[in-house]
Amino acid sequence: MGFAEKNSYDIRFLLFISIILSCSISASATIAEANALLKWKSTFTNQSHSSKLSSWVNDANTNTSFSCTSWYGVSCNSRGSLEKLNLTDNAIEGTFQDFPFSSLPNLAYIDFSMNRFSGTIPPQFGNLSKLIYFDLSTNHLTREIPPELGNLQNLKTLYLSNNKLAGSIPSSLGKLKNLTVLYLHHNYLTRVIPPELGNMESMTDLSLDNNKLTGSIPSSLGNLKNLTVLYLHQNYLTGDIPPELGNMESMTDLALSENKLTGSIPSSLGNLKNLTDVYLYQNYLTGVIPPELGNMESMTKLELRNNKLAGSIPSSLGNLKNLTVLYLDQNYLTGDIPLELGNIESMTDLALSQNKLTGSIPSSLGNLKNLTVLYLHQNYLTGVIPPELGNMESMTDLSLSQNKLTSSIPSSLGNLKNLIVLYLYQNYLTGVIPPELGKMESMISLDLSKNKLTGSIPSSIGNLKNLTVLYLYQNNLTGDIPPELGNMESMTDLELSQNKLTGSIPSSLGNLKDLTVLYLDQNYLTGVIPPELGNMESMISLDLSENKLTGSIPDSFCNFTKLGSLFLRDNQLSGQIPLGVTNSSELTAFIIDRNNFNGFLPETLCKGGKLQIITLDDNHLEGPIPKSLRDCESLIRARFIGNRFIGDISEAFGVYPDLNFIDLSRNKFHGEISGNWEKSRKLGALIMSNNSITGAIPPEIWIMKQLGELDLSTNNLSGEIPEAIGNLTNLSRLRLNGNQLSGRVPAGISFLTNLESLDLSSNRFSSQIAQTFDSFLKLHDMNLSRNNFDGRIPQLTKLPQLNHLDLSHNELNGEIPSQLSSLQSLEKLDLSHNNLSGLIPTSFEGMKALTYIDISNNKLKGRLPDNPAFRNATSDALEGNRGLCSNILKQRLNSCPITSGGFQKPKKNGNLLVWILVPILGALVILSICAGAFTYYLRKRKPHNGRNTDSETGENMSIFSVDGKFKYQDIIDSTNEFDQRYLIGIGGYSKVYKANLPNAIVAVKRLHDTIDEEISKPLVKQEFLNEVRALTEIRHRNVVKLFGFCSHRRHTFLIYEYMEKGSLNKLLANEEEAKRLTWTKRINIVKGLAHALSYMHHDRSTPIVHRDISSGNILLDNDYTAKISDFGTAKLLKTDSSNWSAVAGTYGYVAPEFAYTMKVTEKCDVYSFGVLILEVIKGKHPGDLVSSLSSSPGETLSLRSISDERILEPRGVNREKLMKMVEVALSCLQADPQSRPTMLSISTSFS
Repeated sequence: MGFAEKNSYDIRFLLFISIILSCSISASATIAEANALLKWKSTFTNQSHSSKLSSWVNDANTNTSFSCTSWYGVSCNSRGSLEKLNLTDNAIEGTFQDFPFSSLPNLAYIDFSMNRFSGTIPPQFGNLSKLIYFDLSTNHLTREIPPELGNLQNLKTLYLSNNKLAGSIPSSLGKLKNLTVLYLHHNYLTRVIPPELGNMESMTDLSLDNNKLTGSIPSSLGNLKNLTVLYLHQNYLTGDIPPELGNMESMTDLALSENKLTGSIPSSLGNLKNLTDVYLYQNYLTGVIPPELGNMESMTKLELRNNKLAGSIPSSLGNLKNLTVLYLDQNYLTGDIPLELGNIESMTDLALSQNKLTGSIPSSLGNLKNLTVLYLHQNYLTGVIPPELGNMESMTDLSLSQNKLTSSIPSSLGNLKNLIVLYLYQNYLTGVIPPELGKMESMISLDLSKNKLTGSIPSSIGNLKNLTVLYLYQNNLTGDIPPELGNMESMTDLELSQNKLTGSIPSSLGNLKDLTVLYLDQNYLTGVIPPELGNMESMISLDLSENKLTGSIPDSFCNFTKLGSLFLRDNQLSGQIPLGVTNSSELTAFIIDRNNFNGFLPETLCKGGKLQIITLDDNHLEGPIPKSLRDCESLIRARFIGNRFIGDISEAFGVYPDLNFIDLSRNKFHGEISGNWEKSRKLGALIMSNNSITGAIPPEIWIMKQLGELDLSTNNLSGEIPEAIGNLTNLSRLRLNGNQLSGRVPAGISFLTNLESLDLSSNRFSSQIAQTFDSFLKLHDMNLSRNNFDGRIPQLTKLPQLNHLDLSHNELNGEIPSQLSSLQSLEKLDLSHNNLSGLIPTSFEGMKALTYIDISNNKLKGRLPDNPAFRNATSDALEGNRGLCSNILKQRLNSCPITSGGFQKPKKNGNLLVWILVPILGALVILSICAGAFTYYLRKRKPHNGRNTDSETGENMSIFSVDGKFKYQDIIDSTNEFDQRYLIGIGGYSKVYKANLPNAIVAVKRLHDTIDEEISKPLVKQEFLNEVRALTEIRHRNVVKLFGFCSHRRHTFLIYEYMEKGSLNKLLANEEEAKRLTWTKRINIVKGLAHALSYMHHDRSTPIVHRDISSGNILLDNDYTAKISDFGTAKLLKTDSSNWSAVAGTYGYVAPEFAYTMKVTEKCDVYSFGVLILEVIKGKHPGDLVSSLSSSPGETLSLRSISDERILEPRGVNREKLMKMVEVALSCLQADPQSRPTMLSISTSFS
């Protein structure tokens, strides 16, 4: 054998050996991998449940025991080593803690997605260096992403989305140069996006959305030239959108929505020619929409809604020929809708709603044949609805509501056969409802409410077989309700209220089997209620109130097994209430007041235990209270007034945990009051007047600290009032009159410092009237008449709000105390039928508010005070006092002798008096003429400097509502001539100083010189003085008292009641003070201000519009009672048009219509009040939220989203009251002034 041959043989032998060894190694490696996988499988908690993994078994008959093709989800490479594991969607429950990392070195593909793996991602995954595809998405993995994954240099795809991963994104991932897809979305990842991600140059898809990432978007992401998809939405990202994103020319999808991004939209995004979808909605982006966005010709979807974008809509957007969706709603966009939008023929969805767009709706929009959704609601659009909109035959949703559209509804809209939703509500549309609307057979929801539509309801509406909602309420519709409406068998909600509809209710409405809501209230409907309505077995809420309906409630109403609320009030209905009408276990409200119902109440009134409100006032109902009502613990408000209910009051009612108001007055209840009322812990008003209740008031009543009103008047109650009455510190109204109560009035009554009305008249109280009655700072009315009080009248000097005082028909004696004249709010005073003697104090002449006086049947003498109340008094009010005289009321009283000049009118020789007086008077006249001429001469010589003559001579012109209480010099001295040390506030036209006078602390508002000069003008002076006089007569517990005005050559000022706590805005701005403003205090602040504005708007002979309601003009006293200041001063200081804007309100509180009407009305105050409610609840001015709500009348607002976080979250009754106040605030902020409520209705709702 030669060398070559031998050598060849050796090579072949060695090759054979290597092959054998190779096969042996491969076989052993495969067996090891298989065993490792089986060991890992054994850790699965549900391994027996996976039928697919049953293929993972060892074959005992072979050494290899493992075939890649026979094991589910396993693939091997050419050498037989495991290369791929795909176990997706197998519901595997397990962890990766025992995963055989070291046994599987050749793994290149892992897909464990859509299982139930839990625990952490082990860092050993980073050792699988050959890994190209790695998917652990949609599992239950927790904790951090291991930084070791950054070692997988061959990795191209990484899916970790839809887990519960937390912590930060490892910056080491930036080393994965070959990575093309990174999905980390839907986890709990926090902190910033690592700038190193900008190094992954191969990246095409990056999804980090739906996490909790913070910080700004790294500008380094602009380096990803191959990136086509960038999803960062639904995080907490802040800062600007980096302009560098405009460098990613391959980008097709960009989603940055639902973050907290600020700044403007970079114009560089216009460079992204391939971009098809842009989602930037729900951020805080500002500035204008860049016109450059019109360059993105591939764009199909552009969503910029719910930001703070301003400016106009760029006409360049009309260039986006492929655009199908354009959402720009919920911004602050202004200007007209560009005509060019009508060029985008591919458009399917266009939403421009909730902005500040003006002008008319472009007729060019009618070109959009493919448009299915058009939302233009809640803007300031004017003009007519273009008839061309009727050309958009694909349209399904059309909303033009809450604008200022006028004219009639175009009949062409009837061409929109595919229309499902048509919302035109809250505009100024007039004319009739087009009958053509009855052609829109696909219609589901039609809302034309809150317009000025006239004419009748077209019968063709009955053709809309698919209609579920029809709102035509709050228009001027007339005529009958068409019977054809009964054809709309799909109808669930029909509201025709607040129109002028006449005729009867059509019986055909009974065909609407699915109807759940029927509101026909506030019309002029007549006739009986059709029994067929009882066929509407799905009915939940039925309101037929405020019509002229007659007859009885149909027995068929017993079919309403789902009924939640029934409103029949203010009709002429009669007869008995059918026993089954309250069979529904869902009944929450039963309102039938002011009808002529008789008979007994149904036993099933509270069958389901859910009844909350029952109102039965002014009917002829009789009999006992049903047991179900006695046990009805769900009751919140109950009114039984003016019926003939009978029964023992102690047994007729139970315990009601949530009851806050009950009125049982004017019935025939008897027996004694039960002590169980104390267990109704939320009860704020307990009224049982005009019954036949006997016995003593139970002691439990006197520990009901939450009571605000207690009225047990006109019964037969006896016994004494205990000292424990002092526990009722929240009581504002106490009426015990018309009973047989006796004894002394306890001193404990002095603790009722919130009392506003007190009536103890017509009882048997005796002894002296205690001085404790002098502690009611909020009291308006006090009646102690027809008792057995004796002794002297107490001084009663500390009742600043008292309007009515009746002490008549007692046994009072002594003189009338002169201190009564300090009751400057007093309007009516009755001291008749007592034993009073002596003179009537002359200080009564200073009681400016006094309009009625009755001092009859006493022993008074002397001259009547010169006061309008005495001058206008009738003879009956003065009789029975033989010693009274008057030189004014000579026809009713004897004349008084003249004593001031030393003369008494002689009965004879009258000519002598004439001869004496005439020369004297003549001399005085001549002297006056000479003095006047001399003064005129001096004035002509003296240079004029802009002030009036009174000022030059140093004379004062002043008006004070408290006679002699304040002196000019005292005010100058107490402020050290308006030294800065006493300055407590600065306004636009004045400075305010605190003056500590000998008899009071007051606030002195010194007017600026420019205002002073205006008032000095002769034509202005008298009007100003008349206004001040009127304002000094305003008396309300929630209005800061204006004591008077003084003008001097050096100073002009107004004098007000001093408020210790200062302004509301300063309290809210102070952390410690704001925490002291509890929810109860804030609620009382809002209620008090509502009552004050109602008084100013509705209870004055000449209504007063405040013009500047803001937290800066709300002052609080030591008890946190809120009072309106600066009332009427705006009107006083409006001396010319140049001063108008300066006094028309504070920025942030001014009603929107002022901008274009320049007129201030009561509705402007209502708008400002709405802002103030939100400010009190939020703890600061609501800012942009106001304009958003004003332009979005239908929008709701959660209490939690606006509650002041500095105090504990409101609960229970306070939460309910605040939610009600939020609703009121939203109604006050309506853009349309006529849609806002009156302050009277608001005040009543808060009572």
